[in-house]
Amino acid sequence: MKIAIKYYWPAILWALFVLTMCCVKLGDVSDSPLFFPGFDKLVHCGFFFVMIVFSSAGYIRQQSLSSLSYKALLLITAIIIAYGGLIEVLQKYVFTWRSGEWDDLFADVIGALMAAFSIIITVKSLSHEKK
Repeated sequence: MKIAIKYYWPAILWALFVLTMCCVKLGDVSDSPLFFPGFDKLVHCGFFFVMIVFSSAGYIRQQSLSSLSYKALLLITAIIIAYGGLIEVLQKYVFTWRSGEWDDLFADVIGALMAAFSIIITVKSLSHEKK
């Protein structure tokens, strides 16, 4: 088991950080003049972008690959999106001081898909450069 998750530590730590940040009681922080409307959605998008990148990098390093297949990237993306859905369910039913919102899940999906698209472009660019 230790060998199986050896390369996923950045992704695991990031997932725990995201869970913590999404479930902690923030109080009146969102009412601060430092934040603009929609800042929360931008943060969700960024969180899940980074989570896909860390997870994909861990997969590539674990499998000793030079690139990532579409099937593997689709599986990683689906798992991360499901994780985002789980966080929203936890916010709605467990951490009642937070509100589970469809808009947050949509922002999670957009961030994950942006990362997946970026990875596809990077892999294609690297494989084209090698030819």
